Amino acid sequence: MRKSAIAALLLVILGNIGVWALWNRPVAERSWGGAISGVGYTPFHPDKSPSKGDKASAEDIEKDMKALEGSVKGVRIYSTTDGSEQTAPIARKYGIPITAGAWIAGKPEIDEPEINGLIKLARDNNNVRRVLVGNEAILRADVTVPQAIEYIKRVKKKVNVPVSTAEPWHVWLEHPELADAVDFLAVHLLPYWEGVPADQSVDYAMFRYNELKTKFPNKHILISEIGWPADGPWRRGAEASQVNQAKFIRTFLNVAAQNKLDYFIMEAFDQPWKREIEGTAGTSWGLWDAWRKPKFPMIGEVTELRNWPLLCGISIAVGFLPLVFFLWRRGGDLKFGGQVFYGAMIQGVSSVLVFTFTAASVAGLATTTEIAWGILVFCQLVLLAVMLIDGLELTEVVWQDRFKRKFQPCSAAPLPNAPKVSIHVPCYNEPPHMVMETLDALARLDYPNYEVLLLDNNTKDPAVWRPVEEYCRKLGPKFRFFHLDNWPGFKAGALNFGLAQTAPDAQHIAVIDSDYQVHPDWLKATIPHFDRPEVGFVQSPQDYRDWSHDLFQRMINWEYAGFFHIGMIQRNERNAIIQHGTMTIIRKSALEEVGRWGEWCITEDADLGLRLFEHKYEAVYMPESYGKGLVPDSFSAYKTQRFRWAYGAVQILKHHWRDLLPGGTRLTAGQKYHFVTGWLPWFADAAHMIFGIAGIIWSLGLLAFPKYFEFPPSVFMIPTLSVFAFKVGASLWLYEARVKCGFWDKVGAAIAGMALTHTVGRAMWLGMLTSGRPFVRTPKCENQPALMQAFLMAREEIALLLGLWGAALAIVVVFGHENRDAFMWSGLLVVQSLPYLSAFITALINAFPNIGLGKQRPEPTEAAKAGAD
Repeated sequence: MRKSAIAALLLVILGNIGVWALWNRPVAERSWGGAISGVGYTPFHPDKSPSKGDKASAEDIEKDMKALEGSVKGVRIYSTTDGSEQTAPIARKYGIPITAGAWIAGKPEIDEPEINGLIKLARDNNNVRRVLVGNEAILRADVTVPQAIEYIKRVKKKVNVPVSTAEPWHVWLEHPELADAVDFLAVHLLPYWEGVPADQSVDYAMFRYNELKTKFPNKHILISEIGWPADGPWRRGAEASQVNQAKFIRTFLNVAAQNKLDYFIMEAFDQPWKREIEGTAGTSWGLWDAWRKPKFPMIGEVTELRNWPLLCGISIAVGFLPLVFFLWRRGGDLKFGGQVFYGAMIQGVSSVLVFTFTAASVAGLATTTEIAWGILVFCQLVLLAVMLIDGLELTEVVWQDRFKRKFQPCSAAPLPNAPKVSIHVPCYNEPPHMVMETLDALARLDYPNYEVLLLDNNTKDPAVWRPVEEYCRKLGPKFRFFHLDNWPGFKAGALNFGLAQTAPDAQHIAVIDSDYQVHPDWLKATIPHFDRPEVGFVQSPQDYRDWSHDLFQRMINWEYAGFFHIGMIQRNERNAIIQHGTMTIIRKSALEEVGRWGEWCITEDADLGLRLFEHKYEAVYMPESYGKGLVPDSFSAYKTQRFRWAYGAVQILKHHWRDLLPGGTRLTAGQKYHFVTGWLPWFADAAHMIFGIAGIIWSLGLLAFPKYFEFPPSVFMIPTLSVFAFKVGASLWLYEARVKCGFWDKVGAAIAGMALTHTVGRAMWLGMLTSGRPFVRTPKCENQPALMQAFLMAREEIALLLGLWGAALAIVVVFGHENRDAFMWSGLLVVQSLPYLSAFITALINAFPNIGLGKQRPEPTEAAKAGAD
């Protein structure tokens, strides 16, 4: 590698380390060196869940008590029927006192065994110092206050230890009669659930504690739960994080020691199974993780990820080979800035993947959780792959050092014996005046040796095709007209008929659409490139005319321009351009060698180009414009055209997939790359359609069944939003570099492109699930649609737009007051809706007279009028 590539490699790796270090910079907090008064304890290891009917084992409890010995002075348990009752006799061996609890659910079949078990536990184990009849049972409304008091009285008669029930602070304040019935107050102080910021949370907890102390001066107060989760959603100002957990716990332990508080930290060990009932936050309150390893030190500095150096090293290793491969293969063709930019993207993506997989690995063991995380990880892989593809294109466009394959138009006058070109103009039901203008332009070609075959394919109305036939006759013997009735094979069938009618001495076949007006120099500038026998076809860009008077047509003109001035130029560097069915010239012998036009495919042009590459032919792309056609008049026609392109792309992939695999030998690596990655964003559009529908369904689940649905982790939402921002920024940057248009034209092109997302998505799904979709032409010279037609043209997009907006609004209204993740999720729904909003805006611009109508098409030329007559 060059020295600049080595420097870029080192700079990118050091930058990645710096970002990891900055994100995980240590935080100094008050230290704690003593034992903890008590911890809540649920004896389930990661491989077990009480929701599945699992019971805690004595072996697991024995391991846990060994781990807690010397670190805590007491343990609180919550049940006497799930295996937790084994804790007391095992803890006695380690000198650990127990505060035992009975789980009360307001159902006799649950409550009675729990109460009987609690009484037995207190009688049989002298290390059971206190008992709690219920845990937030009143808060959950499982029992009423009188029912809770009755349970408490029953237990008090049967045991010789203090009896209470555990409830949040406000339940005690609201029900002083409950305080009268117990021997002490067992209060839960959990500022996180109340949305209190971490920096204020200990003071807030002490405020509530003192409030109870003032209200009930003669009652001992046990803080039966207090803590902070290491992971979970934002709740107003409360952020769940490892640093905030350590900060809260350390601060509280010092305050508790100063004030001689009686407390249990919530909790000893993380419990992944709680995700099903409490979401992410419920899994991460432990001082130790689910594998019984301390999550943070009690003395010294704290970092968000203690093992971040290891994760950083893994991310560097994951991205190292792709980074070296990129710098080795492409570094020499890029300026230093491009090497650093794309290298940083590779390392950034690898870091995001490592972080994501780390988060997924500790997500929990529930089947639904595993499925959800698996889908999210896969979706993120697709998104990041698309971002890398877009990023490489941006890098090559902005920082390209030199072009390897740049072709110049030939300016020399052609000789009288220049190779003969047969120009084929397929036509179906097109306005006669438009086709006549196309023929007029062909008649003005500055080239000595060519013929024109007008192939009218299945036009039913003689009033449409007979004027064109007569006009061809007037233009002379170079122009031949063919009308085909009930001809199979769509456009490809017509072109194959034309190939059979081509003059025997023609060496090249040129194809233009019937709306294209070519420049007189077209053949003169391009045909000499066929002097090299390896050249199979020469392609000029599609270009357009008569669009500046109409905002809708202006938008789609610049949307088209992006591909021909950005994508095609980059594809040409690897001899991997897409052949288009207009402004293309093919060597006749090559066309016959590869099997003529493919009548099985509705994008016969792109299929032919790929087959020519498979037969080792070379393509020449000349970015200069030598012909201009007409953009679609309506949003419906614009969608129809893109649907055909996308559906045809899937047909081609299904037909040629073996050659596109890494082991295929008929295509180069660069050709495989561009043909696969060029269409991958369209598969992303197919996924976007599913994501939008899934987003609405998931939002309904959040609203109707919050116990079973939770907001996706920010580790997925933030990258998704970032990828969208990158795509928008990259698009504008690419246009600034290659497409010479104003800022608002760039914005209009972006809106027009996004407006096709749903159409492309539908085409991709139909392409994957069906075959043989009929060819649909893109109509030209249509009348502008009425306003109501604008809604009809975008009816599916509008329905999804309203669904996503409604879901986003409902989520903010219901959850926004307490959960910042709700705003992020709503923002994600809004972002997902932008393509549908773009479709609606584009349809309105097309239909609204004051914006999109403008003046009508220019009148036909006098010659065309004469021919029509």
